[in-house]
Amino acid sequence: MSDHHIASAFDRDLEQVQAQIMKMGGLVEDAIRLGATSLETRDEDLAEQVRNADRAIDDLENLINEQAARIIALRAPTAVDLRLVLSVIKISANLERIGDFAKNMAKRTGVLATMPPVNDSAGAIRRMARTVEAMLKDSLDAYIQRDAELAMDVIGRDEDVDQMYNALFREFLTFMMEDPRNITACMHLHFIAKNVERMGDHVTAISEQVVYLVTGQHPDEARPKADETSIVTEA
Repeated sequence: MSDHHIASAFDRDLEQVQAQIMKMGGLVEDAIRLGATSLETRDEDLAEQVRNADRAIDDLENLINEQAARIIALRAPTAVDLRLVLSVIKISANLERIGDFAKNMAKRTGVLATMPPVNDSAGAIRRMARTVEAMLKDSLDAYIQRDAELAMDVIGRDEDVDQMYNALFREFLTFMMEDPRNITACMHLHFIAKNVERMGDHVTAISEQVVYLVTGQHPDEARPKADETSIVTEA
């Protein structure tokens, strides 16, 4: 087979796997949005829809990994092309984790629906989730367009998510101190807020992968981390 045919086959395989990445990204964006909406509206049916949809996200990650492994085995990509294939694997792994966090958010909707609302905490979490969803959309656009500048912009916006999380964390502490009856609900809400903050971290990892893919270098400086809490990590 000629080099031209090999290159054409590689391009076709790559286009196919990148289409799966975008499909997976769309499902994850939906999961973030619907998970946060179910929390705010206390819609248990919607929350169940988010939980059930996570299977499709997991299946796509498995498919992407299989396709990437096949490309490496059959096409023997050059160093630059190999970097491209490996980026697909890393991006899909980050998308899968974001989907898991969205599922975790939906899992707690049913429990919180049985408790009195704590101020506008659910609305604040939804606004935080909306910020992460927009970051994810831009990071995927940056990947498809090979736009390192847009990816760097997304990385910078993660600090906004961290600050929103810190503000919520302080609010939850205040609510719990003011009325011990708020403790259980606030603990659930805090776990959810932390999960959304972690979503932002994974979106940032996708954007960092885009920068590396385009430039061959990781972002020069360690990104600022504005999360001032370290009591609880992933839920």
